[in-house]
Amino acid sequence: MYSLQPQSRDRSGKSSKESSQESARRALLAGAIAFGAALPLFAGIARTYGAGGDRAVRSVVAPTTDFTKLEEGEDKPGGGATSRGTTNTPNAFSLSSGNMDFKRELDFKVGNGIFRKNWVSAPSSTDSSDGLGPLFNSRACQNCHLKDGRGHPALSADVPDDSGSMLVRLSVPAATEEEKGRLEAHSVNSIPDPTYGGQLQNFSIQGFWPEGQLKVEYKEKKVRLAGGETASLREPHYSLTDLAYGPASPGLMISPRVAPPMIGLGLLEAVPEEQIVAHADPDDTNNDGISGKPNQVWSREQNKVMLGRFGWKAGVPTITQQAAEAFAGDIGLSTTMIPFGSGDCTEKEKDCLDAPNGNSPRYQNVEVGDDLFKMVAFYSRNLAVPARRKPDDPEVLKGKEVFYKIGCTGCHNPKFMTGELLDQPHLSHQLIYPYTDMLLHDMGEGLADHRREGAANGNEWRTPPLWGVGLTQTVSGHTLFLHDGRARYLTEAILWHGDEGQSSRDKFAALSKSDRDALLAFVNSL
Repeated sequence: MYSLQPQSRDRSGKSSKESSQESARRALLAGAIAFGAALPLFAGIARTYGAGGDRAVRSVVAPTTDFTKLEEGEDKPGGGATSRGTTNTPNAFSLSSGNMDFKRELDFKVGNGIFRKNWVSAPSSTDSSDGLGPLFNSRACQNCHLKDGRGHPALSADVPDDSGSMLVRLSVPAATEEEKGRLEAHSVNSIPDPTYGGQLQNFSIQGFWPEGQLKVEYKEKKVRLAGGETASLREPHYSLTDLAYGPASPGLMISPRVAPPMIGLGLLEAVPEEQIVAHADPDDTNNDGISGKPNQVWSREQNKVMLGRFGWKAGVPTITQQAAEAFAGDIGLSTTMIPFGSGDCTEKEKDCLDAPNGNSPRYQNVEVGDDLFKMVAFYSRNLAVPARRKPDDPEVLKGKEVFYKIGCTGCHNPKFMTGELLDQPHLSHQLIYPYTDMLLHDMGEGLADHRREGAANGNEWRTPPLWGVGLTQTVSGHTLFLHDGRARYLTEAILWHGDEGQSSRDKFAALSKSDRDALLAFVNSL
């Protein structure tokens, strides 16, 4: 029965009923976060309170102003899905979601086995393990994503890198109206090279030549910091050598990329699109020097344009599409999403197209059948984010305040709340701390690859998540950062920031040594 009586209102203009409901929403959210479980509570908020629930979520994910203590749930950046394992081991990135149903643990382990499997060329007596190449970058997913972590460029100019953890994306300018139309419609991210395709394959099976090799030379340049200190940045210069199938196309654009860490992907995929787009400001209407725009890319699954989330330029909308494209481009394996047994081979590489492949009628006439593919996707979605290390240390809290003060959160947005996933409820309604907005930002000429990818221009890159960054040495055995691994330490990575990141970069360089050390301690605790 509805009351027509006027309701009393507080000083904010809300009725006492509205105020009590708002308090209840916030209390439910806070309680659920504090105890790290309570999926029904979060689901109840979303379903029961409607728009009010959205207001409560916005309140919870708003940046903090209190740096004297930890925020609720901040020590577990993946929410209830945060890893329950130790963080002082190379396997710190290889554990499953902490709140995943034990019944799914077998699926995770099978997915891990497929992720680690070394594929062989076809034909082979090894069932569902052949089809490699003929041209490829790696024999296994794990070889690129070392221990599920970060890849690296060649560690020495004198020693070839056979890990496959760095690859080269290729494209050419649109030459026809049809190609220009496809780019404008976002049905493709870029136009592949007519000879070498969309990616340079630097390995091949027996009887074939690799497409070519990437050569990199570095030049050092000094950068001044406050207090008379200096840092040295290494500027890479790239070229392609030993091209086996003809000269490079005029105007060929190349973009070297190291494999990014695999942790937390399912949580990032679960963030509602509206939360991400809410941070976009492509015209910089608030005049803070930071725009941020979403990438718009083609979904092979939905057959439509969707928000890009994954990859260095947010060029892929979903984990499953990322997996299918990696199988095809990196290993030369077909899936029902990309059913070509010859991988990235082009019409000018006819022998490659005509080579035997592992497509099998037992597995939907592809090399990675749907059952195997689903396990890999499940594994990729559920690689857990590690817990933070000493997040309440006074120096770490000081560094957090400095991080906020110099504007790093303008791109590295601290928090999101995941939405509801019917098939994976353990990833639903989690407060997470990835420190990314998943948007594109102009990072200046110094980091530019001058290559378009979807809506991203040659200067724009997606803000990479920072969770787990302090464990790079532990997991991957190095501290090489940025899209091509040019930065040898976090300080160098920060000093490479330009354009939209220039202001924060300059403020970092101007900090006292104690404040710089505190900021780095904070980032390394993530």
